[in-house]
Amino acid sequence: MGYTTALHLATIFDTRIEYLRGVGPQKAELLNKELGIFTYGDLLQHYPFRYEDRSTFLKISALHEELEHVQVIARIKKVELLGMGAKKRLVAHVEDETGEMEMTWFKGISWIQKKLPLGASYIFLGKPALFGKKWSMAHPEMEPSSAASESRPKFQPVYSTTDKLRARFLDSRGISRALESLIPLVYSHIPETLPQEILQQYQLLGKQEAMRQIHFPSSLELLSRARKRLKFEEFFYLQLRLLRMKVTRMEKSMGQVLSNTQLLTEFYKHHLPFELTQAQKRVIREMYEDMRSGKQMNRLVQGDVGSGKTMVAFISMLLAIGSGAQTCLMAPTEILANQHFEGLRPYAERLGLSIALLTGSTKKSARKELHEALAKGTLPILLGTHALLEEEVQFNNLGLAIVDEQHRFGVAQRAKLWAKNELYQPHVLVMTATPIPRTLAMTLYGDLEVSVIDELPAGRKPIQTVHRYDKDRLKVFGFIQQEISKGRQIYIVYPLIEESKSLDLKNLMDGYESIARAFPHHPLSIVHGGMKAEDKDYEMQRFVKGETKIMVATTVIEVGVNVPNASVMVIENAERFGLSQLHQLRGRVGRGAEQSYCVLMSKYELSRDSRVRLETLVRTNDGFEIADVDLKLRGPGDLMGTQQSGITDLLIADLSKDAPLLTLARDAAQQLLREDPSLELPQHAPVLRQISQQKATAVNWSRIG
Repeated sequence: MGYTTALHLATIFDTRIEYLRGVGPQKAELLNKELGIFTYGDLLQHYPFRYEDRSTFLKISALHEELEHVQVIARIKKVELLGMGAKKRLVAHVEDETGEMEMTWFKGISWIQKKLPLGASYIFLGKPALFGKKWSMAHPEMEPSSAASESRPKFQPVYSTTDKLRARFLDSRGISRALESLIPLVYSHIPETLPQEILQQYQLLGKQEAMRQIHFPSSLELLSRARKRLKFEEFFYLQLRLLRMKVTRMEKSMGQVLSNTQLLTEFYKHHLPFELTQAQKRVIREMYEDMRSGKQMNRLVQGDVGSGKTMVAFISMLLAIGSGAQTCLMAPTEILANQHFEGLRPYAERLGLSIALLTGSTKKSARKELHEALAKGTLPILLGTHALLEEEVQFNNLGLAIVDEQHRFGVAQRAKLWAKNELYQPHVLVMTATPIPRTLAMTLYGDLEVSVIDELPAGRKPIQTVHRYDKDRLKVFGFIQQEISKGRQIYIVYPLIEESKSLDLKNLMDGYESIARAFPHHPLSIVHGGMKAEDKDYEMQRFVKGETKIMVATTVIEVGVNVPNASVMVIENAERFGLSQLHQLRGRVGRGAEQSYCVLMSKYELSRDSRVRLETLVRTNDGFEIADVDLKLRGPGDLMGTQQSGITDLLIADLSKDAPLLTLARDAAQQLLREDPSLELPQHAPVLRQISQQKATAVNWSRIG
């Protein structure tokens, strides 16, 4: 190992994996491609995803289907080859004193066959499954029964691997052997990355011992402590990065002082159409404090569909305009931008304020006028889509930029918007109707202040949600008929998933025909993603005006038109939608004062997760509770789209399961920065060293190397 000893202490973890004993160039190339393992540091952080208890052995008669992985000691009674071609399999009939079972292999048959002499006794490890009355194990791990008396690790780590790696003897055991070589080599070089005060306060294991125990635990207690230490560290550095960004921004990003409330007072006195909720008032106060502070506001406003975010956004615009600045609001779709425009125009006009809409469909002549008015400063409110980011859109003095449904825009896109004012970075208000669990908000938006509108306007009745099976369809049609006869309108939504577009479209068209047959006297609208934009808008407008009574659609209406008269949302194949999507769709109704309903239609056979999703939706209208369940079911990467930095970069911590630990780590990071914002104190040297070793672009500062 001469190569590694000559290396500088900090770079032993950068040693290429091929130099590890037993790996070599060919296996190294596979590890690079299959698992993204290039260096010693990468392998050290390829953590086991579970552990097998190798201390207990079960008798065949004691097996049951709840068991995950078990060990049995059994003697080989008979070996046979069954099936032909692709269905060929090797079956070993084995027995102990309590019964018989089968061991089955579908791959590597000729190699395994040589290892199965009759009468030999082996330890078999795998997941038991019952076929008829006989127990079976597919592709079990096996070793001679004499190993049972050897002193070997009680808890065997299990590592993720791939078929290509298995073919080169890099199955879980092979990876485990590589780590057995690596850990003694690097153990003394593993630096402590947390200050002693934090280790003591939170009773955390040292980094070296945590790394040893995570791979080869001596006991369940030490394994639990190793996991806690490594998860805490990951969260700590993630939060430290976000909090430092926030501090840097607060120091560097001066904001215009927008404190003139004259225009706002006029609106409150003469034009406010309804009493604001306490939650809306609280959020407006928080924004006002930010906007008059002289520091740039960076605030996320979360609120369920219908909680009044748009009114809060308009009031923040009035604060900016009253103080001589311009404002803009960027939405992810033309439909949504249009809806904001139609909703806010009457208020702007009553106050004598110019308001304009800029989307991909805006005519060239209108654009020219709009650009001139913006540059002069005579246009105080501009609403639009991505078109707002174009080079030629230049403001005279942009003071406030509002982004709706922020997770649909990338960081680079938003940065273009902030650059529209050269003197001051505009104040930023980000709005989302997708409730984000607190743990996720702390991680995704840890550098933003978060406000929550957790109250619906007075007079809104909670939507009643029911789950019905396909066999109940006639009853559901009867209910729809009753609602239409009361003068209400109905949405019927079908899934449209990319992978099965043609099948989904057929379901939509079949559904449309059966609804047309069931309601021959009621005009229908149909909207789906395959239609031209103008055809979609035409159909939407007919429904908005009440010319059609039933809107049959795919999820294009998920974020879109506001039809107060629509009181029923029927979601077909509801088991195929995600929880947050179901919640968003449900929020399309319940916009008026009438009682609204959501009917979830599904087939009878449902997976466990599908059943949990539908039961959650029936039980609660609380978007945050729904988001928490969604996080547990789907995991953070899927919930927000994997492009969200930092989320999918976590190696061991799990946002959906480790929320209490995240809170502790954030507290620790905040405390550290309060005491020592520049990390100059000698006791914080490990933190400074760890950060400075990471690349400027690194998201996860807790990594080794």
